[in-house]
Amino acid sequence: MSQHYKLDRVREMADNDEEFVATIAAAFLEEVPEDAERLRTAVPAKDFKEVYQAAHKMKPTVDLFELGVLDTLIEVQDWGKFEQTEKNIDQQLITVLTAVDNAVNEIKADFGL
Repeated sequence: MSQHYKLDRVREMADNDEEFVATIAAAFLEEVPEDAERLRTAVPAKDFKEVYQAAHKMKPTVDLFELGVLDTLIEVQDWGKFEQTEKNIDQQLITVLTAVDNAVNEIKADFGL
């Protein structure tokens, strides 16, 4: 069972319709890894706008699946939003990407996707 994500809020939103839960999990797999990859390339390139947009788009899903890195993702988002050139967010990026990778692998295994 899941260790890197939680389905409590997803199930609540889906009114315990497990087919709908699986659909939301599939949507997670379609969207979040793509946005994580955007972050993976945009942060080293100091593409602040891309970092902000990707992180901002990820926030609701990361929150819904309770990956435990929402505050860290917000730090990454704010780095892009406010163009915090003096701040190094490499560690925060690694934390977010690791959480996403772990959740993706676990969701694939749990839902057979």
